[in-house]
Amino acid sequence: MNRRELLTAGALAAAAWPFNRLSGQSETLAAIPQDGKSAATNPWRGLKIGVATYTLRELPIEEAIKAVKRVGLEYVSIKNVKNHIDLTHTTEERKQRAQMFREAGITPLSVGNVGLRGDEAEIRRAFEYARDIGVKTMVCAPEKQLVPILDKLVKEFDIRLAIHNHGPEDKQFPSPYDVMSAVEKYDKRIGLCIDVGHTARAGVDPAESIIKCRERLYDLHMKDIYALGPRNTPIESGRGILNLHSILSALVKIKYQDLVGFEYEKDGKDPVPGLAESIGYTRGLLASIKA
Repeated sequence: MNRRELLTAGALAAAAWPFNRLSGQSETLAAIPQDGKSAATNPWRGLKIGVATYTLRELPIEEAIKAVKRVGLEYVSIKNVKNHIDLTHTTEERKQRAQMFREAGITPLSVGNVGLRGDEAEIRRAFEYARDIGVKTMVCAPEKQLVPILDKLVKEFDIRLAIHNHGPEDKQFPSPYDVMSAVEKYDKRIGLCIDVGHTARAGVDPAESIIKCRERLYDLHMKDIYALGPRNTPIESGRGILNLHSILSALVKIKYQDLVGFEYEKDGKDPVPGLAESIGYTRGLLASIKA
């Protein structure tokens, strides 16, 4: 299937798709599985597809919620920015703002990426932040020497950590395998968030890392990039160089049950069109994956 066909399949999979710009859809109906469990009734193939609200970081919380609803998704990872829910907010403010998502029919599954620095008291405040929002997972970027402290706090709070890899420029955790080697002897609640773009830039196959790290994979940032190397190069899904089909196939294969969050980093002031295009393309890819 070419890009046009994949986007069309994604549009057909949705009952009402607000950003469909395609025509001539009838010629690609065969792309949708016709087995009674089609993409039209199960477009995400059992995956919890959502939005990492870093995508919407420049929008006020009310507009961010509208954007998630507009693209038809029901899950989020809440970025700790003042526009949304930050560590500077009080406990009551955090709970009230998290409730805004829930009342709109959107379920927060994680928070982050939260930088974990400083002493135990400072790190504890980050755990309290995740607890107040009511999620079981905190995506984070700690320093390696802090892992013993994290081991203590995941037991106390019963909150999982998903350590985020940031590619070749990350001196702590360039790839998912660096995370795994650092945490494997600690509590299983310390795991990882695979960022598929940064993983590829670190020279690692994202799909292979999903399979190998599945026992501690607690969050995933979905995206595309247009070049490898030391600089992040975000672009709409399907316009870049990542093998998104293999990534999604790996997630379906392991029956992944935590968040697959679109982190569309391009167009910060107007991210919705590119986010919607990325979602439509992904719907089409999922429709093409054999069970």
